[in-house]
Amino acid sequence: MNQQLLINFVYVLAATLFIFGLKQLSHPSSARRGNLLSALGMLLAIVITLLDKSIVSFEWIAISMVCGALVGGFAARKVAMTSMPELVSLFNGIGGLASSAIAIVALLANPSPFVAAVSVLALLIGNVTFSGSLVAWAKLSEKISGRPLLFSGQKYANALLIVMMLAAAVATVVYPLQPQWLWALVALSLLMGILVVLPIGGADMPVVISLLNSYSGLAACAAGFALENNLLIVAGALVGASGIILTNIMCKAMNRSLSHVLLSGFQDVVKSTLTIEGEIKPMSADDAYYVLDAAQSVLVIPGYGMAVAQAQHAMKELQQVLEKNGAEVVYAIHPVAGRMPGHMNVLLAEADVPYDVLLEMDAVNPRISSFDVAIVIGANDVVNPAAREMVGSPIYGMPVINADLAKNVFVLKRGMATGFAGIDNPLFFKDNCRMIFGDAKQTLTQLTRQFAEQ
Repeated sequence: MNQQLLINFVYVLAATLFIFGLKQLSHPSSARRGNLLSALGMLLAIVITLLDKSIVSFEWIAISMVCGALVGGFAARKVAMTSMPELVSLFNGIGGLASSAIAIVALLANPSPFVAAVSVLALLIGNVTFSGSLVAWAKLSEKISGRPLLFSGQKYANALLIVMMLAAAVATVVYPLQPQWLWALVALSLLMGILVVLPIGGADMPVVISLLNSYSGLAACAAGFALENNLLIVAGALVGASGIILTNIMCKAMNRSLSHVLLSGFQDVVKSTLTIEGEIKPMSADDAYYVLDAAQSVLVIPGYGMAVAQAQHAMKELQQVLEKNGAEVVYAIHPVAGRMPGHMNVLLAEADVPYDVLLEMDAVNPRISSFDVAIVIGANDVVNPAAREMVGSPIYGMPVINADLAKNVFVLKRGMATGFAGIDNPLFFKDNCRMIFGDAKQTLTQLTRQFAEQ
């Protein structure tokens, strides 16, 4: 078997592992195995690529691998689970930056029309992904405000920037040996990424992260064409396609159209003019204990507030106590709960909550009226019945978890602040709803302690 045939064979094997790995990632119980399969495929791809005769020096490759392993190992050990959205956003950005760097090197090495065209495409998408991901990271980590950041005439500025960027792209393809067009394109595309994400509010971060992940895959695919590397084309296409599919799922969960998102038409925070009247009914954790003690079925609905309070371990302890008391305990996971796709699944997995008790919204809603108690932990917009009941609400039509239909609802919140949609929640005023104010972790710990004392 000659060397090129061996390389192509391993590329096919690696691509097969990527595909099966993505399939395994579709369910929490098999996600870890899918991740290992994909990692194995990437390892095979890297090793076989190093056999390419065009590689003249392995020193920088070895240095880069060691540096990458050190950074990855440090991040895996030190970054808290509550900071996963920020870390994922940075990973997306680094992927875009790598594709952009590859595109620049490929263009300078081979300025043929085809290579120039695909390199420009990889550079554009990669730089938008990189700078956009940095802004998303800054918003998620609260380095800058999570609110939409707008300025007067922003639409016109974006339109002008797009025209300039396209002009620089065409000039780079036509005159690849004149570097001023290339560096102008780099600067304009980086600025474009910043302006794309700045107007996006925190409530849209799951969609943003998913879309940027897709962009990083598309950039890698274009870079693969520039390098004439089949496996990079396949891997980039898989990431790009899966990211678009996930983005579409996120859009449906937020009642958005995919075209709206792709055109950067993200929803800004909207203050509703609708007034919701009613009386808040607070309850202490001590009183909530008696209701939970008699409950036969309990539904837990987590949100970003659970991540902020780091209450997942406390909830797992309460779950175990309730189950020993004879109650069924399951979790309802909304597709956009948290700040990234699967955020709640990741947090609950860290607390060793079994996968089989994590139920999707569509599986829970048909039977939600049968639950004795629904415990809402730091979730707001994803349980807001205004999405069903109030036609004038900014979130009307958004699929939500119908927590208000449970027999009793306990809402764990620090105060009465609205969610990222900026609207009040009629759930809080329902007759079957009780507000338990305070830190969610402390409240859950107190409830667990009550069971132990009794």
